Amino acid sequence: MVSTTSIVSTSTRKHPSIDSPVKRTIDIIGSCIGLAFLGALLIPIAVAIAIDSPGPVFYSQTRHGLYGRPFKIWKFRSMVDRADLQKKRIANENDGLMFKNKSDPRVTRVGKLLRKTSLDEFPQFWNVLMGDMSLVGTRPPTSDEVKRYSLRHWRRLNVKPGITGEWQVHGRSSVTSFEDVVNLDIRYQHRWNPSYDLMLIFKTVCVMLFDRSGAY
Repeated sequence: MVSTTSIVSTSTRKHPSIDSPVKRTIDIIGSCIGLAFLGALLIPIAVAIAIDSPGPVFYSQTRHGLYGRPFKIWKFRSMVDRADLQKKRIANENDGLMFKNKSDPRVTRVGKLLRKTSLDEFPQFWNVLMGDMSLVGTRPPTSDEVKRYSLRHWRRLNVKPGITGEWQVHGRSSVTSFEDVVNLDIRYQHRWNPSYDLMLIFKTVCVMLFDRSGAY
């Protein structure tokens, strides 16, 4: 196990996407558009969540971003309230450090629809606007995951986490091997340029509209 502090202090090569004004401009424009959609959908989604399951409309969790720095990620709540306390009772169907269960009983009826359509992730546009995330990047890991990272795994956090990325457009939850996710994240870092980000955003929209098989 490697600590976040040691990774930050030993990172010497800065990825060019971090200080790219073009990427940040894309993030600001995209997050403003996303927040406009969020504003239009907020009331009906909030009402549906409240009717379906008692608890808050929004869900926040500590995730780890650039160089492992912690931040609060925001989503629409798609599980029962205090679902994190029940996590140990649910079998992990993924191979590695990520947690996924296709038939997770904690997911509510409305939550299944929100996840299928990716609407649960719309509040993350606020994280993008604040600079904790990017529209495109790596999947932001939980604290449980980073505690068990090897040096190779930490390489995926040399860029900001994203709402979408290689993992989301290449199968999303159907990619069940954590090492495959790491490979995709590292490949993204090698291939990155602003045009590549725009291509992944376009592919993400196509996946959301026409192929939701990997979303659960």
